[in-house]
Amino acid sequence: MYQCLDLGAGSRWVSTGRERRGTKSRTGRPQSWERRAAVTRRRVLSVGGITLLVGCVAEAGKLTSAARPKPAVHTASKTTHPSTGTAGHGTANLASLDKPVFYVDDGSKAIALTIDDGPNAIYTPQVLRLLATYRVTAMFSMIGIEVSGLPGVARDVADAGHVIANHTWRHVDLATLPPSAVLSEMDLATEAIHNATGIVPTRFRAPYGAWSRTVFRHCAETGMTPIDWSVDPRDWARPGVPAIVRDIMRTTRSGSIILEHDGGGNRSETVTALGIVIPRLLDAGYHFVTPQ
Repeated sequence: MYQCLDLGAGSRWVSTGRERRGTKSRTGRPQSWERRAAVTRRRVLSVGGITLLVGCVAEAGKLTSAARPKPAVHTASKTTHPSTGTAGHGTANLASLDKPVFYVDDGSKAIALTIDDGPNAIYTPQVLRLLATYRVTAMFSMIGIEVSGLPGVARDVADAGHVIANHTWRHVDLATLPPSAVLSEMDLATEAIHNATGIVPTRFRAPYGAWSRTVFRHCAETGMTPIDWSVDPRDWARPGVPAIVRDIMRTTRSGSIILEHDGGGNRSETVTALGIVIPRLLDAGYHFVTPQ
């Protein structure tokens, strides 16, 4: 008789019976005949044991395979650029999204204006008045620590019907941080925005456009769409109003997401430039939407 032992560590087969030693035959048959019969029985048992061993090992393989988790598969949901058909990125199922949104896809001549690094006590109200004049809705990417300092300005943005995006707590390069610190930066900003406005942000913009798998995963877990940009006039560097206007008008096309700033320094050039480009873009047939 054989038993299969130690299945998890690799199967072993051992005999459970003990053979008696002696010279007398209990059956009365010649002892040589009994030896031949015993050999035959041992061969049969050996073959049976090998068969059971193969089956046992195969069953162990099935158990191990069933217990091993399948590797996660990450797929990007890609779209084409709304106007050119070239490869771009669009809003996708958050559970599988591993790239940010660079363009809006809301029909011909649809563009988006995004305002980063606020709120700011001086420039955010100026931008709000300008947007109200031209009836333009924008996305404001807000820094959590700034929201905590100016909750009233953040509320003014929300009350005016604009979208508020999470732009981290301190505006740091998330690619340089460990995962726990990345999550903290994102969660603290969400908490600050919610405390000030009652809104839980559903969009996220990474400072400096520094994305990572940790960021995408946490965006999916918290229901935020990662939003990047496709037009950057570098207004933050204060290149002069003509340069900002020229860059925006030259590079904007259907689907563009324009990046501007109301915080992080003197943004008077930005406000003046927006007062020029917004009516020009409207006159060119563009209409403003917000990234989804």
